[in-house]
Amino acid sequence: MITRCYLEITNICNLDCLFCPKTDRAKRKLSLEEFDLLTNRLQGKIKFLYFHLMGEPLLHPNLPQFITMARDKGFIPVITTNGTLLSRAHNIIASLPHKVQISLHSHEGNGKENPEQYIKEVMEFTQRAAEAGIVVVLRLWNQGGYESQNDHLHELIAEYFPRPWSERYYGWCVTKNVYLEYARIFEWPDGEREENDEKEAFCYALRNQIGVLVDGSVVPCCLDHNGTITLGNLFEQPLDEILSSPRARAIYDGFTRHEAVEPLCKRCGYAAVIKKFLGRGNSR
Repeated sequence: MITRCYLEITNICNLDCLFCPKTDRAKRKLSLEEFDLLTNRLQGKIKFLYFHLMGEPLLHPNLPQFITMARDKGFIPVITTNGTLLSRAHNIIASLPHKVQISLHSHEGNGKENPEQYIKEVMEFTQRAAEAGIVVVLRLWNQGGYESQNDHLHELIAEYFPRPWSERYYGWCVTKNVYLEYARIFEWPDGEREENDEKEAFCYALRNQIGVLVDGSVVPCCLDHNGTITLGNLFEQPLDEILSSPRARAIYDGFTRHEAVEPLCKRCGYAAVIKKFLGRGNSR
C-alpha cells in the first residue's frame, strides 16, 4: 500500500504566494462523479488522501462531501490550506478530516502585513477543530526565506494557546491536537535549473507517495506541479497498470540504486536532501 496520495481536487488558488511555482495547466475542479471514480480506483491502495497538490482546496464547494466520501471508502483524509478561507469552514469540521495543515507562511509570502485578523480566524478554527479531535498543524515552512513575521506570529498564537509548549524535533506541540511545525523554504524542481551537484539521490516517489492532478494525470510525487512526469491517467487506466509502466518502473528502480533518472528529478533539491538525511542504509 502506498502511504500518501496527493489528490488535486482543484488547481485554482485565491493567493499568489512568492514561493509558489504556480502552474500553467488549465484551471478546473473535480466534479462529484470524477472524485468518486478516482477514489474508487485508489481505494485499498492508498492510506492517507491529501486534498492538495496545487490549488486551495477550500475553494471547492464539495470539499466536505469529498472528505466524508473519502472516510467512507477507508481513506484517512488530510487537508492542506493557506488558511484564508477558514472562517467559512464550519462544514469542514463537521466532516471530520483526520488532519488540517495550515500554511501560515502564505500570509507573508503574499507581502501582507498586520497578520492579526488572519491569525484570529486561523486560531478560532484551530480551537474548534482540535476540540472535535482533528489534528491541526500550523506550518511555518519559511526558514531562510519569508520569516520576518514569525516572532510576532508566535506571540499571536500564544494569546490563544498560552505557553509553555512542548518542544518536538521539528517544532512544538502547542496543546492537544495542535502542532507548530518548521521547515526551510525550498526550491521546487524546475526543468530550467542546473542539475544537482549531488549525484546520488533518493526519493519516496512511487514508494510511499503519488500525485493525481485534477485532470486525472498520475505523477510520481507532490512536487510535480505541472505534470512533467505524467505516468498515465487514472480516469482512463487502473492504478496498478500505471505504476507498472516502464517509465514508472524506471523511476522506482533508479531510486533503489540511489539514482535520479528523470531530468526533473535531477533538478529537485528534495531528492538530494533526502539522500543526505537518511543515509544509504536507511532510505530503502
